[in-house]
Amino acid sequence: MNGWNASDIPDQSGRTAVVTGANSGIGFVTARELARRGARVVLACRDATRGEAAEELMRAQVPGADVRLAELDLADLSSVRAFAAGLKEDRLDLLVNNAGVMALPHRRTVDGFEMQLGTNHLGHFALTGLLLPRLREAGPGARVVTVSSGLHYLGTVDPRDVQMEHRYRRWTAYGRSKSANLLFTHELARRLTAEGSHVVALAAHPGYAATNLQTAGPRMEDRPWAERAAELLNRLVAQSAEDGALPSLYAATAPGVRQDDFFGPRIPFWRGSPAPSPRASWTRDDRAAAGLWAASERMTGVTY
Repeated sequence: MNGWNASDIPDQSGRTAVVTGANSGIGFVTARELARRGARVVLACRDATRGEAAEELMRAQVPGADVRLAELDLADLSSVRAFAAGLKEDRLDLLVNNAGVMALPHRRTVDGFEMQLGTNHLGHFALTGLLLPRLREAGPGARVVTVSSGLHYLGTVDPRDVQMEHRYRRWTAYGRSKSANLLFTHELARRLTAEGSHVVALAAHPGYAATNLQTAGPRMEDRPWAERAAELLNRLVAQSAEDGALPSLYAATAPGVRQDDFFGPRIPFWRGSPAPSPRASWTRDDRAAAGLWAASERMTGVTY
């Protein structure tokens, strides 16, 4: 694993991947590098205009790339269902649950969920459940990679207040949604192991990577000083989106990965080549994971 980079990605010819949030940041890089190695990649994007621009850029950077744009709004369960029903590819080998929002002011999804939990966890929970039969059919090598964050340490899901109805704090809500990603992965891995499935569920995080995540919240609230501060920190401290995508790409393609693995940068939560990442003990709590799973089924109406 030492020094692993995109040139180490095994040949992906014959494999099909879905990457959510593939129009920018680490999602764009993840999709592009999978396509560069021969995968057919479905670019699952919320904004059609930005998605089309990303597809055009990807084709320019990887001539002959086998990519297709498809609309997916994770904050709208009807969109999630429509995407899954409309997936026309013959097979699905890889699902990268990458899209996300960070530290937004309080907002709700179309279905009434707190936006960060709804987008980062519930939308992906529903999507994975709807696509899992396709992944099971793909044969050995199928994987579900869910992108979490080192900031999952900010807090775990409170079963008494899953959506932070009583006191919303944007960074705590973000941390809880990222803990939810890891709890989801933990329970999915347990279930796949119990059924003897060849599908592997694991997680990754980019460390501190320069993407538009850091500026979206301040821009939404018209806080230009906070937006400029985030941009300055990105330039001074963050690693590039190219490097931030490496843990996701390692989780998606490297041989020898195991159920419930979690990869991040070698310098924990910051930068470097992919390596096993520390994680909060609560993200391996069987009872908490099962409880979140049951709540997620109730909230989304998607049962596995």
